Amino acid sequence: MSDTMRAVVVSEPGGSFELVERPVPDPGPEEVRVVVDACGICYSDSYVKEGSFPGIDYPRVPGHEIAGRVDSVGENVTAWEEGDRVGAGWHGGHCFTCDPCRRGDFQQCENGEITGLTFDGGYAEYAAVPAEALARIPDELDSVDAAPLLCAGITTFNALRNSGARPGDLVAVQGIGGLGHLGIQYAHAAGFETVALSRSPDKRDLAFELGADHFVDASEEDPAAALQGLGGARVILGTAPSAAAVESVVGGLGTDGELVVVGVPHEPAGVDVQHLVMTRGAVSGWASGHARDSQDTLEFSALRDVTPEIETYPLDAVDTAYDRMMANEARFRVVLEP
Repeated sequence: MSDTMRAVVVSEPGGSFELVERPVPDPGPEEVRVVVDACGICYSDSYVKEGSFPGIDYPRVPGHEIAGRVDSVGENVTAWEEGDRVGAGWHGGHCFTCDPCRRGDFQQCENGEITGLTFDGGYAEYAAVPAEALARIPDELDSVDAAPLLCAGITTFNALRNSGARPGDLVAVQGIGGLGHLGIQYAHAAGFETVALSRSPDKRDLAFELGADHFVDASEEDPAAALQGLGGARVILGTAPSAAAVESVVGGLGTDGELVVVGVPHEPAGVDVQHLVMTRGAVSGWASGHARDSQDTLEFSALRDVTPEIETYPLDAVDTAYDRMMANEARFRVVLEP
């Protein structure tokens, strides 16, 4: 094994990607070194590139959708061993001592680490990751498919399974993109009557292929009225990062319905409070999950054959890959193969 590796770094806020040679990291006592087989590119990686997230130290290697193999473990690590297939997502570890951690709510850790933001991520051939941040990848999943499931997958799967929806309930997925195309698959696999909402009529056939029972062309009809025509939604999963899209679907909630937002708009969104009051409805948000949630997502995905639609690129094509993701030209997730 070489003492050096290729890695993509951002040296300063607003800086460009630089492909460099740097030393292979040694894992700390509580860390695991991972050979990166694949790393997804996510919109949140722009936080590192543009410096729009507080507390980032530079230079930094981005990437929080890591799928790979254990190469070396720290002296205090007993849960993992060389050769294990593992993944790391946004949640990069927790302190175990703050009040949320003591209650087992690791995702809300007050001192939580973030993969690719507070420590170097997966735009590299190797990454050193806190042991508690790792999820086991089932053998049935290819690394390139597993990587996006550690962000877009866990976000949509975890949001749906923590909602109030039960098998047979009407569940709508608003948006058919990087998040939504997985949300539709999970909703279908969970036994929900699944509605795909999109302003792109050309995605109708894809929506049904992914498992939707109904398709609503929101460019031609009022999505809220369409949902009410189906009896009202128990859950609407909001995946499109648009305030207008959020506002357009609240009226589609049925009794005790909930709009769960996972795609964050850049501007405030208003809601029809009267409709929420009359239906006992709610608007909530959901963010990712911890390592065990990631493993649940991967295991369920393997069990029910849920996979992302991806484009793959080598590490030296990171600029092209990142630009396609940022321009919303990729269909639907972009993955680097170091």
